[in-house]
Amino acid sequence: MMLATILRGHNRPVVQVAPDTAIRTVISLLADHRIGAVPVVDGDTVVGIMSERDVIYGLRQNGAAMLDWSVDRVMTQPAITVDASLTPLAGLSLMTRRRIRHLPVLEEGRLIGFVSIGDLVKARIERIEQEADAMRAYIAM
Repeated sequence: MMLATILRGHNRPVVQVAPDTAIRTVISLLADHRIGAVPVVDGDTVVGIMSERDVIYGLRQNGAAMLDWSVDRVMTQPAITVDASLTPLAGLSLMTRRRIRHLPVLEEGRLIGFVSIGDLVKARIERIEQEADAMRAYIAM
């Protein structure tokens, strides 16, 4: 299985923002869509990620005035991106090593999806359950 396979199960467009988007607007998007982060895209290039953590750290350091700043002032950059051919296990390993929770997924350099650590854990558990079911069926023969 590859990340592209997981993304086929997502029946929703990728919520993304431009670098000049106000942080206040991003907070609304995060809440409205019940998500923890969005990729920041300039043209066809993922230039960063704006997460709940970025908001919290920005508020702690700069106060409420930062809510009117543009995302590019506080986003995590550069964005760590992965190719759609990456396996979920490799994605989980990367997320663990880099201590991140979201990955923009690219195909031929273009953003095609955004996966969370929860997406990858779910895919891994489903795979393990399928293998266990196959083993049970084999033993029952």
